[in-house]
Amino acid sequence: MQAKKRYLILFSAGACLIMLFCLGGIQVPLSRRGSSQRDERSLTGYHSWARWRRFPGYLQRFSSWDQAWSDDHNEHISPRQKRDANTGVYSGRRCRMESCFDFTLCERNGFKVYVYPQQKGEKMSESYQNILLSIESSRFYTADPGQACLFVLSLDTLDRDQLSPQYVHSLRAKIPSLPLWNGGKNHIIFNLYSGTWPDYTEDLGFDIGFAMLAKASISTENFRPNFDVSIPLFSKDHPRTGGQRGYLKHNAIPPFRKYMLVFKGKRYLTGIGSDTRNALYHVHNSEDVVLLTTCKHGKDWQKHKDARCDKDNLEYDKYDYREMLYNSTFCLVPRGRRLGSFRFLEALQAACVPVMLSNGWELPFSEIINWNTAAVIGDERLLLQIPSTVRSIHQDKILSLRQQTQFLWEAYFNSVEKIVLTTLEIIQDRVLRHTSRSSLMWNSLPGGLFTLPHYSTYLGDFPFYYAKLGIKPYPKFTAIIHVVTPLVSQSQPVMKLLVAMAKSQYCAQVIVLWNCDKPLPAKYRWPVTSVPVVVIEGESKVISSRFLPYDTIPTEAVLSLDEDTVLSTTEVDFAFTVWQSFPDRIIGYPARSHFWDSNKERWGYTSKWTNDYSMVLTGAAIYHKYYHYLYTSYLPNSLKSMVDQMSNCEDILMNFLVSSVTKLPPIKVTQKKQYKETMMGQSSRASRWADPDHFAQRQTCMNKFASWFGTMPLVHSQMRLDPVLFKDQVSILRKKYRDIERL
Repeated sequence: MQAKKRYLILFSAGACLIMLFCLGGIQVPLSRRGSSQRDERSLTGYHSWARWRRFPGYLQRFSSWDQAWSDDHNEHISPRQKRDANTGVYSGRRCRMESCFDFTLCERNGFKVYVYPQQKGEKMSESYQNILLSIESSRFYTADPGQACLFVLSLDTLDRDQLSPQYVHSLRAKIPSLPLWNGGKNHIIFNLYSGTWPDYTEDLGFDIGFAMLAKASISTENFRPNFDVSIPLFSKDHPRTGGQRGYLKHNAIPPFRKYMLVFKGKRYLTGIGSDTRNALYHVHNSEDVVLLTTCKHGKDWQKHKDARCDKDNLEYDKYDYREMLYNSTFCLVPRGRRLGSFRFLEALQAACVPVMLSNGWELPFSEIINWNTAAVIGDERLLLQIPSTVRSIHQDKILSLRQQTQFLWEAYFNSVEKIVLTTLEIIQDRVLRHTSRSSLMWNSLPGGLFTLPHYSTYLGDFPFYYAKLGIKPYPKFTAIIHVVTPLVSQSQPVMKLLVAMAKSQYCAQVIVLWNCDKPLPAKYRWPVTSVPVVVIEGESKVISSRFLPYDTIPTEAVLSLDEDTVLSTTEVDFAFTVWQSFPDRIIGYPARSHFWDSNKERWGYTSKWTNDYSMVLTGAAIYHKYYHYLYTSYLPNSLKSMVDQMSNCEDILMNFLVSSVTKLPPIKVTQKKQYKETMMGQSSRASRWADPDHFAQRQTCMNKFASWFGTMPLVHSQMRLDPVLFKDQVSILRKKYRDIERL
């Protein structure tokens, strides 16, 4: 009996082993032929953990191993891993600067941008024209493709929605035939709209090859980090240059407005982008949370309207959108058919903190902007938690968020030009990594467009970051005296001025800029002083040479002087003390103002003595030497050439530049009232000030400069800084700057 049991056990064990072998549960050493089969399996996606053998006739899996693996694995991987794993809509989706950009094109001439010439018969939208004009008027532009580092198409690629009237046909065939295309290398393609009903994919309808994308509404899944640039969606009415200021005029404490959270826009009943907007009514309370939608859009809206449409439309019409926008603390920015929305820029301008509800949207300029300091990043799946979330934000944080919205709007978004220049500066930072900007430069005043890293990569070399770094500028200045008349006697005003500047306790060096047609005077003709006196000839003898960034300037502070300026040592000492507290502004004496002439519909210039001013002339002013570099490198040659041809207006242009950077007025300090009047008979330059054409030229300059800047950057002020106890009826011995009152 026991023998039968043993035989039965052995038989059962053998049968089990045979079944396991057939099903692949036991691995048998394979021959060389089996080895090649194993190699073949590895090439077709075979994984070591997929051990079950498949035989003809067996049931097939419901899904292939790779589909099942990706579906299950995608739940646990990041968008970037998804992006790398999927093929996506771009053939060059794995492109990065290191693999798809030719850096050698940028080595010889630096970062220059070439725009293809427009082809006859090709239509172009106004928005794309503004983009190309912004590039062509920038310092990056070159008309020679041989000097270019980056190329921009003249074919309009902004609107790739096939249902749009702005859609340009046949780009699939036109772009590869361009002579400089080279597979898209070193090209950038601008796009605002892609895809069409019903899925609104991000496919542009042509192969972008190795080209970079500057695209609105781009998803994190398709965004190629350190290669593409996410730009904001802007309307066709967005100004090309200048742009409006933000609407935050003053900081209210506490920083709360009439509404806590608002939104007003379309509601999509079905299709992509409909889920979030269809659910907004759950949060709307008609009090401090006002979220309004309407389904009254499109030709056939009545055929598809649901039970809520009529009620929503009535509520929608009760509120004015602008009034809501300007009187709300937070503005909801949900996705539409595409990820981006016009609401984003509208909220920034209105100082209404954006609450983002667009999962998967790569926010504009995310490579450089820390959006956590200016927006609330929400989740579409947690819509019902949004009101309680924004109510929990402390008022100090709200104030900080609101101030940052204004900075970002004015620095990068309020014009097409700034959007385009920011895009180009980002790419330039990638190309020239050793001189790229830091995050602090991009995310604090005055912004990355005005902090040129070629000047320096150290924050302490700029006039904007002393307080953040906890440091002070070097407590000395360099006086630069601009000389245009020959030296004929030792009693000339320039000699007295040089001696007075050298006596200042804060003077480190005096530079005489010789822009006179006569030869340089002999060294012995200059007075002996306790500080070095350096005489240099002006470049090409043009007036703009006074603002060149000379290597011989050892200090941060520059005291710019005309040769006929009459200033005492005490006046200069006090002005420099003021500058140390305001190193980013122009500090000086002779003030001028601007006004709008409604009769002639143009800007006017006045030299009348009033309590109001917007400019301080650089014939006697202190400012940071970085503005020399900015004047030379940032401003276009057309403006500097105009100044040089007229030998006039260079001081106005410098004031335009500094006010554009700081958004602040210059500062006037105590001076002798007859500053210019007392000097009119003292030099040959008197004829220039008495010439009526000189004044007319300055009127013309005001309007030319305002046209290039796209706005009037000058800011009016009524502030004058005087020494403590100035003009007070106390003993002169109690006053530090005693000599000023005797002037």
